[in-house]
Amino acid sequence: MAARNNFMLDESRVPKAWYNINADMPVAREPVLHPGTMKPVTPDFLSVMFPMSILQQEMSAERWVEIPEPVREAYRLWRPTPLIRAVRLEKALDTPAHIYFKYEGVSPVGSHKPNTAVAQVFFNKEAGSKALVTETGAGQWGSAMAMACAFYDMPCEIFMVKCSFDQKPYRRMIIENYGATVYSSPTVRTYAGRAERERNPDSDGVLGLAISEAMETVATSGGLKKYAPGSCLNYVLMHQTVIGIEALEQMEMAGEYPDMVIGCAGGGSSFGGIAYPFVHRNLTQGKKTRIIAVEPASCPSMTKGRYAFDYADLACSGPIVKMHTLGHSFIPPGIHAGGMRYHGMAPSVSALVHNGDIEARAVGELETFAAAVQFARTQGIIPAPESAHAIRVAIDEALECKRRGEKKVIVFNLTGHGHFDMEAYDDYHNGRIHETELSDTDLQAALAQLPLVPSE
Repeated sequence: MAARNNFMLDESRVPKAWYNINADMPVAREPVLHPGTMKPVTPDFLSVMFPMSILQQEMSAERWVEIPEPVREAYRLWRPTPLIRAVRLEKALDTPAHIYFKYEGVSPVGSHKPNTAVAQVFFNKEAGSKALVTETGAGQWGSAMAMACAFYDMPCEIFMVKCSFDQKPYRRMIIENYGATVYSSPTVRTYAGRAERERNPDSDGVLGLAISEAMETVATSGGLKKYAPGSCLNYVLMHQTVIGIEALEQMEMAGEYPDMVIGCAGGGSSFGGIAYPFVHRNLTQGKKTRIIAVEPASCPSMTKGRYAFDYADLACSGPIVKMHTLGHSFIPPGIHAGGMRYHGMAPSVSALVHNGDIEARAVGELETFAAAVQFARTQGIIPAPESAHAIRVAIDEALECKRRGEKKVIVFNLTGHGHFDMEAYDDYHNGRIHETELSDTDLQAALAQLPLVPSE
């Protein structure tokens, strides 16, 4: 009888609660600071951006937060997602390792992002919000927000980083097809956008600037619009934990438990989604799973950045948080993994990396695309460039198992497909992608502009 390689749960197994890492954090939470006073923010400051129900989730220390039934009903359009053993990849690598991947590309927009988009729009609609504004890097978050807003008849504006706006026109078309409005950032619509265009007329844009433009639009709307972030904040990562919660049950079906869990990490949402339920087992049940966060070598906030208080956005208008950062003024090169071009990392991920609970690793763009192509040619799925970072490290770890003659169980998160990223693959196959090294000079220049927080 052939071994089973595809582990599916039926609709009844869509998780009923999100997992909240705040309940188990092994270190004290750092305060969120006001960008003007540099003192802890008040609910009044944050309520301009978010409804109270969202703020309560952000600050909650409850381990399990109930998922409203209307959100679960929407989840059933694509959840539960499959856990697949990559047997053909294992054979190609000739490794004794067992490699599994959680495939989030089956959602309507092809990525993990709707897991929080639907939830955020639901809570905003319930709170009476009239419109939502956000940013997007590669367009996956923008696509998910546009879809979710269409579900709830909510107007949506999206500031899309210019290099991705130009590289990935089909993502823009998807956003517009759902009825949202999308702008190429930097724009002339905001003070932050105009200032950047004046400084650098040829700017490719960057996620930190798109965030500035989105937050400025909300702050100047007279209370008519709210902000919906795609990553970094605790409640965003919490919504994504449906990924890891399902994966735990699916690993039980497979009769194995992971020795390592690997995820790509740009701002931290998909990484927290796959990793945090396993981190929970490590922290509360004595499990020893290695948790590995993978970032691009050209934007290495965890591996080369500083763990410090910094602004969340380029214009210094948003909250100051403690995180691994390259400096809010850092402008990463225009790599194809647009969802990973952010100067910082989620505060909770940063704290766990700093405490030694999570390993951080950086990989280059060429080796990442090589892994993506190998995966596609064995497993058939063309991965998003962001997801390919996790594939690269999964392959490296499997080859290390081969070298050592060790059987390890590896689980990684395949956060989305790359069907709208084919220009990236065309560039790779035709030699138009070149490694970009982060110079110490550029890094130190950006770090020199970190805010001087009195408590540090």
